[in-house]
Amino acid sequence: MYNILVCDDDKEIVEAIEIYLSQEGYRILKAYDGMQALKLLETEDVHLLILDVMMPRLDGIHATLKIREKHSIPIIILSAKSEDVDKILGLNVGADDYVTKPFNPLELVARAKSQLRRYTQLGGTAKEESETIYETGGLRMNDDLKEVTVDGEPVKLTPIEYNILKLLMRNQGRVFSIGQIYESIWNEEAIGADNTVAVHIRHIREKIEINPKDPRYLKVVWGVGYKIEKLERH
Repeated sequence: MYNILVCDDDKEIVEAIEIYLSQEGYRILKAYDGMQALKLLETEDVHLLILDVMMPRLDGIHATLKIREKHSIPIIILSAKSEDVDKILGLNVGADDYVTKPFNPLELVARAKSQLRRYTQLGGTAKEESETIYETGGLRMNDDLKEVTVDGEPVKLTPIEYNILKLLMRNQGRVFSIGQIYESIWNEEAIGADNTVAVHIRHIREKIEINPKDPRYLKVVWGVGYKIEKLERH
């Protein structure tokens, strides 16, 4: 059974989310501010976090920053429809997805399932007969072990970052538009996806590039999209 931590200072919203997600067989943990969420993460095995942006004591943005220091669990942030800046900020600090309020509970359930599926696939260690490895220069991805290294040093990626990098690594040299990346990873139509994808691309660069402003591996093709450069192995 998967444990989902729901954190919102509006108790009615927490209760409503609990009803929908518990019907899907998930165990729900509840917190009403960021500090409570952090305490629960220390004692409970949490597989997904649903986190409101606006909360007392410790808001969702700062809570996400703190959580990302230790955990790579998927985080879905909830933000008011008008606060577009919250979405961008949330993704910037390490959230994997966002849902705007007021939200359709079924959409939230679908997104929660999607994030859990990615996370468990990423954490899975099912071995196949031959290892699936993608390499370019000093960048190496072992898809069976779900490991990424740069010059032998391990790189810690969130599930979304891993899947974006995998898409590009499997197709080295091919340029993917923002829309293609979004639709491939999120499995939904890319409407207003530019910022979402750009934020995740920047995070990947910060983790795999020596100089993210002058990337060696993850290149932008202006006006078209992104690609992983095909390089000789070290």
